[in-house]
Order: sequence, then structure tokens, then C-alpha cells
Amino acid sequence: MENLAEYWLSFAYIEQLGSVFIKMVFDYFGSPKAAWCAAPDELYLIENLTRKQIDYFISARKNIVPEERLDFILNKGIKFINYTDPDYPALLKQIPNPPMTLFYKGDLSRCNFNRTLSVVGSRKASESAKLNLAKIISGLKNTDVCIVSGLAAGIDTCAHKAAVNNNLSTIGVIGSGFDFVYPASNRDLYRKIEEHSGVIFSEYWPTERPITWHFPHRNRIVSGLSRGTLVAEAALKSGAIITANLCLEQNRELMCMPGQITNPNTEGIYKLLKNGAALVTDTQDILDTMGWTFQKQQEQESFQIDGIEKEIFEIISAGDCDLDDILSKKNIEYAELITILTGMELSGLIMQTAGGKYTVCP
Repeated sequence: MENLAEYWLSFAYIEQLGSVFIKMVFDYFGSPKAAWCAAPDELYLIENLTRKQIDYFISARKNIVPEERLDFILNKGIKFINYTDPDYPALLKQIPNPPMTLFYKGDLSRCNFNRTLSVVGSRKASESAKLNLAKIISGLKNTDVCIVSGLAAGIDTCAHKAAVNNNLSTIGVIGSGFDFVYPASNRDLYRKIEEHSGVIFSEYWPTERPITWHFPHRNRIVSGLSRGTLVAEAALKSGAIITANLCLEQNRELMCMPGQITNPNTEGIYKLLKNGAALVTDTQDILDTMGWTFQKQQEQESFQIDGIEKEIFEIISAGDCDLDDILSKKNIEYAELITILTGMELSGLIMQTAGGKYTVCP
């Protein structure tokens, strides 16, 4: 079979074209190569495309060598799937403007794309919202549910960390290319997802910066990958509300986690609830809304708690503490402590709070 990856990547390289344009020319010609190489007169025959869009594409492709775009991505060590690939998520194909190329890091086989739950909410989420969300997600521990979110600060970060800590797969959808980690504070979380817990997706060329409009645009992918969306905290005008509306447009289940009525970040929640979103106060509410029953995964190899590991776990069990607190109580090298704490996190024994302290998982 002819390898057409270089043509998909060439389209992806021209960010200004957008997924709608690319899908329309692909649907018309039936092949990314035929679409890429089409003569101007052929392109002008496509309905609903403006002459300005077509002229821009014709001008941009003159300076692009498809084989060089493929070599660039391969040299970066970034994996990708295209719209016609068998591994392309079936749910995502159902939305009106699916990304035609998805770049990714991690392992697709870790994720059950038929049991996906997106979690969205405020970047400035309250501590109570984050604690309640972590508790709800912990109720899914060791199941085949896959948590999807946007790897942003606040609720997104809480959702991904709770997934990692509870042996759940997780998918992060970022609003930039892979040359950037945003926010920088999530660098370690990126690594954990890539190496152990799931997949990070991006529709953007690796060199694309995390600019403002990318984030609401990527939300269609977060909801599009998911059978249901849980909104944990959201103001009336927020990215989370955008995702909630996309969820409804995509005919998926919408759920909301309530919060304090005096918190401005819950105004969007109560509006969604009044309009018919399902109320979630515990894990069972999610399972009932989605019609899911547990399917246990094979447990990870047990983490042996003995020696210095047991002593550190006992320190954390006595009360939340940060690195300095632990170092003041145990004679241990900093690098060794980080290694031990990482192992405990991956085993679901402990988790980090927003303030950088370690606490025992619920």
C-alpha cells in the first residue's frame, strides 16, 4: 500500500488551513496525495471553499516538500495517526471537524477508547473541588475507564494526577506542539503519562506555541474523545463551559459536580444542572449516568512497603508534608527521596496536593 503519511503531515504543517478545509479536500479527492497535488482548477470546483482559502493553500504548498515534513517528525521521535488509520479513535471521527492528523506521545494500547470520561474545569479551582474530584476518580481505581483532560492547571491537572495515582489510563490533549510543555509545572506529569499511564495528543505541529485560541479549539477533541464529560468547576464564561456545550452538540453525556454556591466558579455548574446535566456527587453517579459496570484491569505489581519506604509512608500518613519536611526527619539523599516518592505515586499510595505537599491517597 502506498505510504501517504508525508501528505497528511504536509497538510498539518499549514496550521492556517484548519481541519475543516483539509477534510473537505480529502473527501472530494479521496486521497491526501490527490488533494495535495490537485490542480487549481480542480480545487476551485469544491463547494463551500472560498477562492481565498484555495489560493492560500496553493501558495503555501509551493514551499513544502512532503518528504521533508515526514523526516522532520520522524527525527523528533513523535508518533502520529491520521484520519484513515485503523487506530484513529472512532468516537473522534463522529464530530463535525475532527483533526485529520494527531501527533502523540505514549502508548495507544494503554487506553480503552470505548470507556472514556473527560474531566474539565477551572484553572483556578478551589481546594475543595480538587479534593472532591480526586475522591470521585479514586472510586474508579483499577478499572478500564480512561480519563481525558487538557493538561492545564487546576482541574485538568487534578484529574490526570488522580488517574495516575489510581492505576487508570489517561489522555491529555494539549494546546501546543510537543516542543512546549504548558504549564511548565506539569513537566513531571507529562512524563508520567507518556511513560506509564496513557497518551498525550496534539493536533499542532511540534513548533506551534501555546497561544490563546488553541485551547478552546482543542476542547472539541477533549469532548470528542469521550463518551461523557464531567464538569468539576466552571464560571459562566469559561473553557469548561465551551467543552460542556461541545459535549451536548456531539450528543454525549454531560455531568456536573456541585460546589459552594457563593463561589463564582460554580455559576456555570448550576446553570448546566438547571438545563439538565446529570448531578455527580460520587463515583456511582458517573457509572449510573454512563451505564458502565466495572471491568477490573490486571493489578500493577505490588509496591513493597518496607525499610526506608515504609518510614517515609508513615511520615506522610501522620500529616501532609513537603520534601523539606521529610528530609528534616529522615537522613536520605534528595535524589533517592524523589525516586521513592515517584514510585509511591505511581503505585497509588500517595499524591501531591496543589500546594506541593504529599498526602496519602483516599
